[in-house]
Amino acid sequence: MDRWDQVVADYGESYYRLRSDQLMENVRADLTVLHSLIAAADGPERKPLLRATSRLSVVVALGMVAAGQILIAGRWWRDAYEYAVKSGDKDSILHARAWSVVNGCYDRRDPGDVVALSDEVMPLTAGRSSAEACGLLAGRAQALSLAGRHSEAIDTVRQLADASEKMPANVANGVHSLWGWPEHRLRHTEAWVYAHSGTLVDATKAQERAIELYPPQMTRLRTQVQLHHAAAMIRSRQILDGLRLAASALESLPAENHNELLRTVIRQVVHSVPTEARKRPEYREVTDLLRGRSYDLLLESRPGFGSSYGL
Repeated sequence: MDRWDQVVADYGESYYRLRSDQLMENVRADLTVLHSLIAAADGPERKPLLRATSRLSVVVALGMVAAGQILIAGRWWRDAYEYAVKSGDKDSILHARAWSVVNGCYDRRDPGDVVALSDEVMPLTAGRSSAEACGLLAGRAQALSLAGRHSEAIDTVRQLADASEKMPANVANGVHSLWGWPEHRLRHTEAWVYAHSGTLVDATKAQERAIELYPPQMTRLRTQVQLHHAAAMIRSRQILDGLRLAASALESLPAENHNELLRTVIRQVVHSVPTEARKRPEYREVTDLLRGRSYDLLLESRPGFGSSYGL
């Protein structure tokens, strides 16, 4: 059991470093072993095996979302949650549901349905300051924003900030791990929520802090925060400056770091532009980037899968 705990920890550390094809090949092999062990287990060792299977299923689902394979990702989200429930581990249940909720903000699910999904496990967050509980709060805040429930989203992100302050040091310092909850994830979520609410001063502060905190290799996530801010500027009627920021951020990001999550955020920028401004050359520049060169590489191998809330 200790071995599988270490395997899960290793995937958390490898998530942002390995090419997606390498990571996926390894995780599928380990899942095959886990499934055979679960089938043969009928004692106390079964629940830890189910917990590990849930975590690795989340890794696969994240890869499917990043590649735009939304239907397949949905199956993996359901599997991850079912394995977590069978394990009886509250953090694993929160973890599987948190990532599904966060990615529901990117995969075109109805925001109201995504909020309802978070409602089902919200009672498990009570009194918990864990990466899993914070992940659920972050996803819920983002989904509330998309649903237009901005005051609730802001209240939730404040609750998230309070929980983040109580995070154990080893989790808060997990900057390079998928399983950690470093400060940049909080700031990324704040930038999203305040950008969608049109609270430009708070959005500016959050995105500047997120950019400062991101490790150098997390260039795509840094670009996503800039795009959230560009959308906030556009909603605040700083249309040309917002479009210029979006175009500059995208042109600075290497093509191999583009994926479907980024493309979703670009769409949010594009959709925030008023109709009367859509004849501007700056608007065409962003839409050309959305359709253009970088997405020819979407399904090619690239470092890591990336994630959704600076997650």
